[in-house]
Order: sequence, then structure tokens, then C-alpha cells
Amino acid sequence: MRPTIQKKKSMAAAALWSACALLAACGGGSSSDASSNPPQTPPVAETWQWNLPAGFSAPLVPADNPMSQAKVELGRALFHDPRISGNGTQSCASCHAQASAFTDNRALSRGATGEVHPRNAQPLANVAFSTTLNWANPNERTLEQQMRTPIFGTNPVELGVNDGNRQEVLARFQADASYVKGFKAVFADEADPINWDNIIKAIAAFERTLISADSRYDQSVAGKITLTAQEMRGQKLFFSDQAKCLQCHGSPNFNDQFSTAASVQRDPRFHNTGLFNMGGTGAYPEPNRGVFEITQLAQDMGRFRAASLRNIELTAPYMHDGSMATLEAVLDFYAAGGREVGNGLYAGDGRLNPYKDARISQITLSDADKADLVAFLRTLTDSGFVNNASFSAPGP
Repeated sequence: MRPTIQKKKSMAAAALWSACALLAACGGGSSSDASSNPPQTPPVAETWQWNLPAGFSAPLVPADNPMSQAKVELGRALFHDPRISGNGTQSCASCHAQASAFTDNRALSRGATGEVHPRNAQPLANVAFSTTLNWANPNERTLEQQMRTPIFGTNPVELGVNDGNRQEVLARFQADASYVKGFKAVFADEADPINWDNIIKAIAAFERTLISADSRYDQSVAGKITLTAQEMRGQKLFFSDQAKCLQCHGSPNFNDQFSTAASVQRDPRFHNTGLFNMGGTGAYPEPNRGVFEITQLAQDMGRFRAASLRNIELTAPYMHDGSMATLEAVLDFYAAGGREVGNGLYAGDGRLNPYKDARISQITLSDADKADLVAFLRTLTDSGFVNNASFSAPGP
């Protein structure tokens, strides 16, 4: 049975798009009787077509990893398969579960060996449009590049593939007839297609289809439903200069790192929000010092990506270190202009951090304002996205 991706129609000017694929696959057979059977026509290359709302271009896709439905389905299987980890216990989906909008609801993620990751797992909705793919690394610009860290990284260990077991992991897929068939179909010009480069390419192709654009907010912009009075008050606040949410969450993905094939963001933005100010020096705890870890520039201390707010109701806890359990806590933090840590190793008043984005101190929110904003943020939940069977683990 040929899989399809269901088209979502949406007209939100600032936050709506969907992706689907039209596939054209044909296969040849073979015959021992050449005289009675004409030569087989070589398979026609599958054409992938993005169907997006007016005003939006297709996402950027590397030239050496073109999209195809067969590749997406192969990547979907690999994404959900725990055999991809060194010890066979954890899949990509272990830290990026569909029901949680492709995150894991832990403050800090756990790797296959049980090692605690120093950061919160980011959700994957609309990841195809992300300019960078890490909390604080401006250099990781493609899913293919980023994926090598969770697979092969050792500090911390995530999937735990290393020089000692990488051939063993490949052998698991090479011994599976369905994977042998799948890889041969997708990478037909390669004699030995089950390799790490192709595993990464297939998973990246699947992740690019994780489009979320049918929340209640999106439906309201399209004129399909009407939000409640409180939700509309929150929406007005969100887009106002008073709350300043739009300053860092103004793209179609409700963040400020957004690229398409037609418009690539060359200078991705990162922000210090005043979460820490250790000893009054502006310092953040190691190894979570933001872009500073890459550049060693003082002004990059504590600068992290603004998270996407799509499905934010489902992705708690929040911040790069998972230190805020609720949306209410996040809004309290921003309304205060930062966070004061009263004692201990991390003591310091983040509100006075010398590297903090100045706009944080300009936010003014009453308790009623915060309640209205929370109501609006919950309208960004896309129930169809987290229940879409095309994104779930495939059957046996």
C-alpha cells in the first residue's frame, strides 16, 4: 500500500503552512524469457512536491539528500527503531516522542547509557525551517550535520554509537530483510547502501516532514473557528509592544530562527534572558554558557536560541536547562526581567546580568495579562500533529 502525507489547508498569514508529498514510484521486474518480455524501462525518479500556503517557499533541502516518499518512510522506521543506539535500547523517538510534540518532557534528557544530558530536548515541529539545530551552536545548519552529535557524541553519550560498536549497529539493519529492501530502493545506485551517511539522510528526510500548522490559533486565522475572549486578549498581548513576545517569537514557527530555500537567515539570533548572573559577573554555569561555548566571546555568554512556541503546552519543562516547569513560571520570569538565584554555587541576580537582552527589562505584565497569555499559548497546540499516523512508528 502506498503511503501518503495528508495535505493540510491553512491560511494564517504569520504561522501556517503544511507539507505533503506526491510520489511517483515505479519498479521493474525481471524475466528469464527475454524473447517474450520487452526490456524493462528504468525506474522514473520520484518527484517530491511541497504544498505550502501562499507566501512561503519550500524548506531548504541539501542537494545531496533530495526528498522522496520512500526515503521518508525509511527514515520514519529508523527514527523509531531502538536498534540505532549502541546498546539497542534507545531510538531518536526516545527523546523526541510524538505525543509530546517530539520532545521528552524531562528537564534534562537521558542517553542510552543513562547519562544525563546537560540540556533540555528540543521539539521537532517544523524543524525543516530552523536556521540552526542546537540550543547555542550557530554552526550547525542542517539536520544531517546536527544528527552526528546525538548518534556519535561522547560528551554526553546520547545514542552511544562509537568506534567499538558502529559496525555492530549497522549489522543489525543489514540482517533485516525489510531494511535491506528499503535501502536498496532509496539508494539504488550504491552497492552497499546500508551505511551511516544514508541512515542519517533518511532520518533527516523524515524529520523535514514534521510540519505543524493546524492549531486552534491557525484555524482562527483561517476563519474556521473563533477563539474565546480570554484567548483573544492573550493574542493581542502577544503581538503587542507591551509583552514583546513577538520580538523573539515572530516567525511562522513562533521563534526568530526561520529559513526557507528562498530566504536563508544568514545571521541567526541568540538571546541572554537573564536566567543566571553568577557572582554578579554575568557568568552562566558550565557547560551551559550558550554561544560563548563556541566563540569564547564575552558578549555571547548566556545566549541561547529562542524556542519555538508551537505546541508549547505539550513540551514542558522549559528553558535550555528545563528549569521552569510551567508556562506560568516562564511568564513570571519574563515579567520580573530575569531570575534571581539567592544562594549556592549559581547565586546571582540575573535581572542585572550585563549581557542580558535589554528588551527583557521592558516587559510589563500583570497577573491578568499573564493568565491571558497562557490561554493564548495553549491555542498553539496542534492535536492533529501529535496524532498524525504518518509520523508514528510504522507497524511490523
